[in-house]
Amino acid sequence: MSSTSTTPSVDEAGHAGARPHSHGPGSPVPVQTRSDRFASAVHGDFADVTGRELEWRLTPVAAVRDLIDDELDGSPFPAVVSEADGVTTEWIDRTDARIGTAGLAEERAAANAWSRFEEALSVTLTAEEPVVVTIDRAGADSTPRAAHTIITAKPNARGLVIIDNRGSTRLSENVEVVAEAGSDLTVVSLQEWDDESVHLSSQFGRVDRDARLKHVVVSLGGSVVRVNPSVHLSGAGADGQLLGLYFADAGQHLEQRVYVHHIAPHTISRVNYKGALNGQGARTVWVGDVLIGRDATGTDSYEQNRNLVLSDGTRADSIPNLEIETGDIAGAGHASATGRFDDEQLFYLRSRGIDEQEARRLVVQGFLIDVVQKIGNAELEARLVAAIERELEAVEVV
Repeated sequence: MSSTSTTPSVDEAGHAGARPHSHGPGSPVPVQTRSDRFASAVHGDFADVTGRELEWRLTPVAAVRDLIDDELDGSPFPAVVSEADGVTTEWIDRTDARIGTAGLAEERAAANAWSRFEEALSVTLTAEEPVVVTIDRAGADSTPRAAHTIITAKPNARGLVIIDNRGSTRLSENVEVVAEAGSDLTVVSLQEWDDESVHLSSQFGRVDRDARLKHVVVSLGGSVVRVNPSVHLSGAGADGQLLGLYFADAGQHLEQRVYVHHIAPHTISRVNYKGALNGQGARTVWVGDVLIGRDATGTDSYEQNRNLVLSDGTRADSIPNLEIETGDIAGAGHASATGRFDDEQLFYLRSRGIDEQEARRLVVQGFLIDVVQKIGNAELEARLVAAIERELEAVEVV
């Protein structure tokens, strides 16, 4: 999306129609800014993935090659959506005008999923009183699959939508989230897949005038899980809060590539991702891009990523990026840190009679639960606290 566009559009062939500065693969003109990246819903529009590309060089490409290039089962992915007043759920055809209004694929795997899905799951919130909706998705087998989901909060609607991913899967998907004027929407993407699962998810958000979107990614299970949220603050006064929590065990690869585009004036964004790594070969990747466009005067933005290393043999990549195209902003900044424990916290706990191993567990728990407590739903927060405690049971922190 260019800094002058508010929403991408897709023509009948699935090509982006609102990216005047985009350059396709192989173009001699290099991408100058984050919003100039090529976008298309057509798999063949993207060059073959070698693993050396900027968007793939930190990903185990061999482990996800089938999702990038192979034929995918595009039949509706199994999902059960809870019922609530003011919530409409339907399966819609891929030609529906709502598809592509929040974003468009910027890499080959997302385009493969976009090209293959047959119907999209649409969940629309209209109630002005807060509602809670759960999209219960239990993967059934290892068949490579494609999926597409659209979550829409109509003007002044309020609600929490939980995408609850469990079971076994090989899934590539696109999720679109639209927060229309004055709405307040929280979307939680929860990955508690079985150990062998592989999941690639591109998630696009559009936040209109005076709307608020809280987007939360929680990745705990799966072999390779890559969730890439892109949020476009397209209306004046839009507010985007992007939170993330992940815990990588031995041999597990958890990746998040976050993009926030401030398009309209007086927009606010906060990005806060926290992760822990334990065990030989545990790997996490976090890339955070924030672009403040030339028309986004009065922007207030900050992003940070924190990683806590619990054992030897782990690797955490953390790459924050900030682009500013206007000098008239309220503030912008970013931070990144990866390390072990805070010795002062450990000393304080041990001085209160807590043994060292238990003290270390409490520090880890407090570090991660900081994100959980910002979700704003007591039942889900309690579930995630219990999940974190289970992760910590097997940890011999050094």
